[in-house]
Amino acid sequence: MRILVVGAGAIGGYFGARLLESGRDVTFLVRAKRAAQLAATGLIVKSPLGDIDLPHPPLIEAQDLRAPFDFIILSCKAYDLDGAIKSFAPAVGPNTLILPLLNGMRQLDALDQRFGAGAVLGGLCAISTTLDDQGRILHFSDFANLAYGARESAQADKAEALDKVLLNAGFDARRSGKIAQEMWEKWTFIASAAGLTCLMRAAVGDIEAAGGADLAVALYNECAEIAAGAGFAPREPARKFAGAMLTTPGSEFVASMLRDIERGAPIEADHIVGDLLHRQDARTERGSILRIAYIHLKAYEARRARETGAEAERSSA
Repeated sequence: MRILVVGAGAIGGYFGARLLESGRDVTFLVRAKRAAQLAATGLIVKSPLGDIDLPHPPLIEAQDLRAPFDFIILSCKAYDLDGAIKSFAPAVGPNTLILPLLNGMRQLDALDQRFGAGAVLGGLCAISTTLDDQGRILHFSDFANLAYGARESAQADKAEALDKVLLNAGFDARRSGKIAQEMWEKWTFIASAAGLTCLMRAAVGDIEAAGGADLAVALYNECAEIAAGAGFAPREPARKFAGAMLTTPGSEFVASMLRDIERGAPIEADHIVGDLLHRQDARTERGSILRIAYIHLKAYEARRARETGAEAERSSA
């Protein structure tokens, strides 16, 4: 099975490297800058689960795509989704399967519209990675989990066929019979964590120490109610996990969105928080904690756009 990994960043690069190391037929779709970097240094992963050094990973750029691939793994940031879809579209044939690993659900709508729902599986991952200044993938956690599954019964056989590709490939992979439920549970938690830690500009333990544990619980419950309204109420294990992660005294946990804000980077405000908010009952939206968090994130984006524009004008003057 020919596999195309869209990008060779922190997440796609990690899972793609593991697949390639395990003997799978993997090609990375990259932009010119990343292609030049990887050509010079190779694809390097530093991980507590074992380092990887691939001197000559198979690379391709969008303009060179000529034939369809069997399986595409997509793990870009939400604000790059439209561009990513355009770049890998030539690699999608009538039998191609696409596995998006983005958080949230909005990506499914975009992919379904472009390629048809039958081509798009459900998926999610749990991993802590980043790229360093040299382009190496740094894996911080002692886990690397990937779940995939059919979103409709007609996809069941296709999802099962991926077992040979994704299982025993150097990371923990599993096929889920309730992938949509799991995606909603993760989205509910991620939106709560992003809203809470970004709004407070603080780690969970600091918010708890300030007396804000009840705020964390209220925000999660609000997100969970939205999920329930869509038919995907979080199950008890998911609720217990979220409750512990969002209220543990002394915890240094922060959402990755807060780290992005602290370094002045783009964020997935609309995709993670805004989309969930817009699915809320309009009668309660205006007074919601989630709405306050979303406006906070959009204010950051507005300020970032203004400052970036001003810097560009100074540079061109």
